[in-house]
Amino acid sequence: MKLLNYKLQNQIEALGENKPTNYFKDYLKAVLEDTNTTYFQKCDYLGLSLSEIKSKIDALSQDISELQELKKNLSTALEIAKELIAEIFIENGIDRIDGNIISSLTLSKESTKPKDEIKILDENALMDLGYVKFSIDMDALKADISAGKADELKDFVEVSTTYSIVPAKIKVNKKRSGLKALEQTDEILEQVA
Repeated sequence: MKLLNYKLQNQIEALGENKPTNYFKDYLKAVLEDTNTTYFQKCDYLGLSLSEIKSKIDALSQDISELQELKKNLSTALEIAKELIAEIFIENGIDRIDGNIISSLTLSKESTKPKDEIKILDENALMDLGYVKFSIDMDALKADISAGKADELKDFVEVSTTYSIVPAKIKVNKKRSGLKALEQTDEILEQVA
């Protein structure tokens, strides 16, 4: 890993759409007009400066990709943990636990979430009624069905509702703060470890 940037690389990194470029142009002219360096050295200096920035961009792209994957995995793990903790709470008849730093852990109840599925029966008739993009405008169709126009569309559309179960989860209620509560919790954690 390279620890120092080339001066030209720093100049390039400082460029922006609404920033003045005169200083960069002057420095670049000075590099090109320098008689103490060969054309090969000038080429290498310019090329390596640009290559280093490209390498930084590639490294950042890789880091962003890895961080997005990590975020996705951690989000999934967090949801699974909340559901499993809720399951244990339910099995043991617990709906709330109070803490020192965390105000409490509370159990949310299992619920159902409806989702309408629309099956198109007569696509041309719907397009004649104005539900058109390059195909059926499903957003407008859903909005009108939700607004109570399902009777007008019953010959062209079949609406069925499915329900997905949203499992119970644990909610962390942050409220309490203070050094004394933090010290007590640290002591508890040290004793457990």
